Order: sequence, then structure tokens, then C-alpha cells
Amino acid sequence: MAQVEAVCISEKKGERKTPVASVLLREQHGIVGDAHAGDWHRQVSLLAQESIDKMVAMGLDVSAGDFAENITTSGIDLVSLPIGSRLQIGKALLEVTQIGKECHTRCAIFYQAGDCVMPKEGIFVKVLSGGEIRPGDEIRTVKVMP
Repeated sequence: MAQVEAVCISEKKGERKTPVASVLLREQHGIVGDAHAGDWHRQVSLLAQESIDKMVAMGLDVSAGDFAENITTSGIDLVSLPIGSRLQIGKALLEVTQIGKECHTRCAIFYQAGDCVMPKEGIFVKVLSGGEIRPGDEIRTVKVMP
């Protein structure tokens, strides 16, 4: 079963996010209280625990939120989801808008390991309908675009 491992927020862009007990997603906005929320296509970021585990295997001491992701997942191959795919987590409905991102500035993780998984393995979504999300919630793919 695909599920949420952690939910994380930060007050400022460009910094690691802090795991919290739950987050509230608002339609066409993102996570209430997170710096990346707003009227754009990258309202919420997701990264798989399996991707974080790759960095741990390289010797880094990293965990959920350290890659500035909002939702840490497990059991779902995020990067294989086509743009337009929809994910249901609790009452929240999310639509995949971007796979990976260009890393304009090398983060601390890149300098420590010589690589970073977020630009290649992170995905971004917009919120189609809001709701509360917490660790342990099931992630269901409800629509996969061809």
C-alpha cells in the first residue's frame, strides 16, 4: 500500500522543512502555513522515502523534510506518474504538475554527497480539493494520464 510517511512545512523557501503531525491542504493554494503555497503549479512537493534511503546509503544523515519536500511517501513510484495523474490522500485530491526540477543552486546535500535526489525524483502537485493529511494516510492513484 502506498502511504504518507511524513508531512513537512517551512516558513521560508530554500530551507529544510520540519515534520509535523498533520497538514491542511487548501484548494488551489497548497499547504496552509508553508512557504511554497500559492497560486502556481508547484503548490506541494512529494519525495519517496525510497529516494531518501538512497542518500542514507551514501552515508548522509538525512530524513523526511531534509530535501524540502512537503510529503514523504512510500510504496509509490512517483517519477513514473505522468503529468496530469491524480492522487487521493484522505479527502485531498492532488494533480501531478511537474516531475523533478532544475537545481539552480547546489544545496548543502549536493555538496555533502555530490548528488541530490530531489531534482530528479521529487514531484510537484497542485491541490484540486483540500483536506487534512497525516503520516499513515493511504495514497491512491485515481487517474493516470496516458
